[in-house]
Amino acid sequence: MQYDHILIRYGEIGLKGKNIRKFLVRLQENIQYKLKEFSNIKVKRTQGRMFVLLNGHDPYAVMDKCKHIFGISSLSLAIKAQNDVDLIKEAALFALQNSTDTETFKVSVKRVNKQFPIPSQEMNHVLGSHLLTQTTNYRVNVHEPDIEIKVEIREEATYITSETIPGPGGLPVGTGGKTLLLLSGGIDSPVAGYLAMKRGVQVEMIHFHSPPFTSERAKQKVIDLTKQLTAYGSSINIHMIPFTKLQQEIVRVIPNEYTMTIMRRVMLRISEVVCKKESILSMTTGENLGQVASQTMESMHTINEVSNYPILRPLITMDKKDIIDVAKQINTYDISIRPYEDCCTIFVPKSPKTNPKRDKASYFEKRADFSELISETVNQAETITISDLDTMEKSMEDLF
Repeated sequence: MQYDHILIRYGEIGLKGKNIRKFLVRLQENIQYKLKEFSNIKVKRTQGRMFVLLNGHDPYAVMDKCKHIFGISSLSLAIKAQNDVDLIKEAALFALQNSTDTETFKVSVKRVNKQFPIPSQEMNHVLGSHLLTQTTNYRVNVHEPDIEIKVEIREEATYITSETIPGPGGLPVGTGGKTLLLLSGGIDSPVAGYLAMKRGVQVEMIHFHSPPFTSERAKQKVIDLTKQLTAYGSSINIHMIPFTKLQQEIVRVIPNEYTMTIMRRVMLRISEVVCKKESILSMTTGENLGQVASQTMESMHTINEVSNYPILRPLITMDKKDIIDVAKQINTYDISIRPYEDCCTIFVPKSPKTNPKRDKASYFEKRADFSELISETVNQAETITISDLDTMEKSMEDLF
């Protein structure tokens, strides 16, 4: 006997009312996609449940993949048995004996199939007695057991599970539209992307680099960060924007204290062009209120003026420690702290304006007129597709 299924449980999706089917279909598709390296694996839905049919594959390897799929609240290895008491007993014994660090147990039977002849409470006693008589090193504890053997008797079969593994929760990626993440290469923006994906949002990246002031290693860092985020979704596009000429011109013609503000406004203008081209409905940033000069309320008010696209800021009220904790959890922290500068850390003004005014920023921009340089910059955009299957496709595109 062996585990032949993984039972998938979903939480928030169950509250979606008439729209629930859309979310369940997307979750099923996402699970099937993430498991495509395992041949013949199937994902099926039944009323109130979703199962992965292992078809002989290593259950723990499959489980590790499923633990990163948004929309799953928890999951358990399961044995499928026919609705026969002796077969259910055998499966329950296997589940108990294959649990780790277990001395006490509890049996919980749920009889969904009311045609099954033994009621739930009686079946609890039948299985509990069987487990005690067939083993010598376990005892029952109904209040705080080390493990709970769950038995769900359904119409088509009975499913026996033991350990419950937490999933990432959230909503299936692809149910919340698409956003363009301004990915700097620091700690914050990858976490913002992760949290947006957790709400069902599909992400594309835009990264501004300024060679030779920024190195190929800085660019590689952004690729590696994106690769890490594909574990929670599918392939992700990065739009690489050569920002050197624009950045140098901004520093040359804009008063020092406003260079950071204007640079951010120009980034949003370029990002909006990419959004329109790629049918993306919003932008996402790793901004955190009050963290740096460009992230004060006044700065964000002034910077936002150049675009009417929604800007999602998942980290806006989080403590830095909490952001770092998430970065470590999703394995982006060690990549983010590699000592390679991005364009936001070069040409930094000595005293950036923390309360820039819209009218002044607009005046400086109109006087300088960056329109030609912006068009030239976006025409040189490079798109890289990062796959979640350890491959990378790179293509130069005239996006605009």
